[in-house]
Amino acid sequence: MTQKERRIYLIDRLLSEDEHYNGITIPESEAEQKRLLRSLINIRLPSPVGNDFLTIQDEYLQTAIAEKGITKLHDLTPFKDNIYLWQGDITTLECDAIVNAANSGMTGCYHPCHNCIDNCIHTFAGVRLRLKCAEIMRKQGYDEPTGKAKITPAYNLPCKYVIHTVGPIVHGRPEEKHCSLLKSCYKSCLELAVINNIKSVAFCCISNGVFGFPQDKAAEIAVQTVREFSENHDIEVIFNVFKDAYYEIYRQLLR
Repeated sequence: MTQKERRIYLIDRLLSEDEHYNGITIPESEAEQKRLLRSLINIRLPSPVGNDFLTIQDEYLQTAIAEKGITKLHDLTPFKDNIYLWQGDITTLECDAIVNAANSGMTGCYHPCHNCIDNCIHTFAGVRLRLKCAEIMRKQGYDEPTGKAKITPAYNLPCKYVIHTVGPIVHGRPEEKHCSLLKSCYKSCLELAVINNIKSVAFCCISNGVFGFPQDKAAEIAVQTVREFSENHDIEVIFNVFKDAYYEIYRQLLR
């Protein structure tokens, strides 16, 4: 099957799952088809799906990620020791684990085509990631506390695992409790990595964006926590940023 044929198949199958989608027609343009498919994946509740769907979904997503271009950790140059600074799309990074800035429900962002990292990771990992997260949360029986972390397979992403953590939400100037919770996010992720024999972890900018943590202070906490942890553990850490301003903040801190 071509990518277009796979995309049409997946859209058809997702539309057939809900009678409320009756009457929706598949658009002609590739861009609009991609947007519709992503939207359907984003709003789909966690539930099992057949192996035929998964086979075609996996082929589609892995091809789509390859077309974006995969960056391998060994192609990057360490900024210092085992610490890297990389500006790019974390869903295209091939390392042991990437960190997802999740919400307390832990099953992803349900807002269609939202540009948050939670949405992007769930989109390109595929529908099994949301189902796995939902299973973990059902067993836990309560929302994920801020500062803690959970680990799942990465499914179609180039990395092996996704570590999900819930960062603190800040309104205005961060208090000491916010700083402590953010530090706990990084430490919890690193501890999970060691327990699971993970040798490389890529961190997104936890609690930035809509969570409101000031960029410079959040980066300072991130770098300090990673450096402290690395004193006693052999692990490669990638600070992943998307914006130029974030890159410059981390560059100054790592100098």
